[in-house]
Amino acid sequence: MSETQTPQPAQGKIVTIFGSSRPVEGSKEYEEAEILGKKLSSAGISVCTGGYGGIMEAVSRGASESDVKIIGVTSATFSPTPNKYVNVQVHARSHFERLEKLVEIGDAYVILRGGTGTLVEFAMVWELMNKNLIGEKPIILVGDFWKPVVNLMGKALIAEGHESRTGYVRMVASASQAAETLIASLSLKEHPAV
Repeated sequence: MSETQTPQPAQGKIVTIFGSSRPVEGSKEYEEAEILGKKLSSAGISVCTGGYGGIMEAVSRGASESDVKIIGVTSATFSPTPNKYVNVQVHARSHFERLEKLVEIGDAYVILRGGTGTLVEFAMVWELMNKNLIGEKPIILVGDFWKPVVNLMGKALIAEGHESRTGYVRMVASASQAAETLIASLSLKEHPAV
């Protein structure tokens, strides 16, 4: 390895990805998520999603070309069967437990375009860090979709005297940039086995 290359994260790092269940193969959102899964897994980083369709399937599909964990956190609230690319299923008893496991498993988080479910997931991660209930981990938002939410919450945090907490969230333009950012920033510390 030359001195200018960035060291690759150790096997065992896991990125939890949140996003809509609606995108289908061939859509821009699906393709972006597939690229994200492919780039992370090619660096030896495992992925974790809610385990079903849309963004979750696309990320899992992209990661399936590499020898990494593709974790799907499912729950009885929805379906017991994950998408076909998942190779490690974590079954939660309830929707709330599912959210907790998705957050717990991740060493970092990527938020793609989504609806109210994705908003809850994003808000939960940010709030847990704000309250020091989990350690600081990278939160990467892809595209401009979440910009109004981040701006609004940033103003609220500043007004409350917590300006430093706005720095927990980083916005990037593309899935490729999200992957590159995480590959460069994740430490070599091993993640506990799932």
